[in-house]
Amino acid sequence: MSTDRPKIVVTVAAPVDAVWDALRDRDKIRHWHGWEFEGPQGGLEEEIDLIYFTQTAEEGTTLTMGSGDEIVVEPVEGGSRVTLTRGPLAGNPEWDAYYDDITEGWITFMHQLRFAVERHPGEPRRTLFYSGTGDVDPIAELGIPASELELPGGRVHSEVFYTSEHQVGVTVDAWGNGLLVLSHIPPGDAKPDGATMAVLTLYGDVDRDQLDAAWQSWWDERYPKPLDLPGT
Repeated sequence: MSTDRPKIVVTVAAPVDAVWDALRDRDKIRHWHGWEFEGPQGGLEEEIDLIYFTQTAEEGTTLTMGSGDEIVVEPVEGGSRVTLTRGPLAGNPEWDAYYDDITEGWITFMHQLRFAVERHPGEPRRTLFYSGTGDVDPIAELGIPASELELPGGRVHSEVFYTSEHQVGVTVDAWGNGLLVLSHIPPGDAKPDGATMAVLTLYGDVDRDQLDAAWQSWWDERYPKPLDLPGT
């Protein structure tokens, strides 16, 4: 369990105004935050409203959210630096158990923000999401970081977009220059069952249903038990 306040820092090759707009325009937040879903508490629209517009405060290009998480956008050579500082632990054991999971989610979101602003400014996307438990590492299983990958649904050309301790994001040409994010935490003290997730970001006329069928089949063979996620 984390006891400090982690920082996530990304540099976006775009002006501060463009990055800040992507953080404050509801339509543009949908272009990068999370993934499409519907749940008992609502879906992506409700999640965006809760995180970015409920009990938030703005000062210049600093956004402080109700959770205590803070995003700062500032100019640097070549673009903008975005720094997300996690809020402190809430003192609620049930919610604090997800603290590190939420930090991992923010790593994904900040790189999805960078990808959307740099590669697809103003362009809508479609997404697919999968999660599960187990010790199979999908990053190794799919041969990443090779530039030619045999993914569920077909062979693609890819380039590494980012890496972190538990995640990798790679571009996928066959998805309209889309993005594949894979996250894997092997079974251990923190995660006895392990934790694995995939987020697919698609553009253009990709057959989403066909791709979903291929990925779901591949996923179910390796991760038959769903991952317990906050808010589900």
